[in-house]
Amino acid sequence: MLRHEELTGSILGAAFEVHTRLGPGLLESAYDACLCHELVHRGIPFERQVPVPVSFKDFKLDCGYRLDILAARQVVVEIKAVDKFLPIHEAQLITYLKMGSFPVGLLINFNVRRLREGIMRRVV
Repeated sequence: MLRHEELTGSILGAAFEVHTRLGPGLLESAYDACLCHELVHRGIPFERQVPVPVSFKDFKLDCGYRLDILAARQVVVEIKAVDKFLPIHEAQLITYLKMGSFPVGLLINFNVRRLREGIMRRVV
């Protein structure tokens, strides 16, 4: 199993490859599909659209929340194609990390000129 730093570095490498080839301006679904293709190419295990139940006390409720990508059962990857990150995007990522007890998450906005400007990494 890769350490978090190595795994997030590999995922970001895949994201840079996708962004370099496609650039900004597409729908989230296109970036999602291409990133998953690149993760397969790089041998990074992942799951798509992973359900995240809402937990309240001892009660779990399926409200339809889903992680875009869960890499190696450790790293949550949320994909965006927006003008800029809003506070709700970061809050959503942190909530997913807490609800799923995942250690680290990446928020990647592909709708930017330079992908470095569209990356947010959070650890809980």
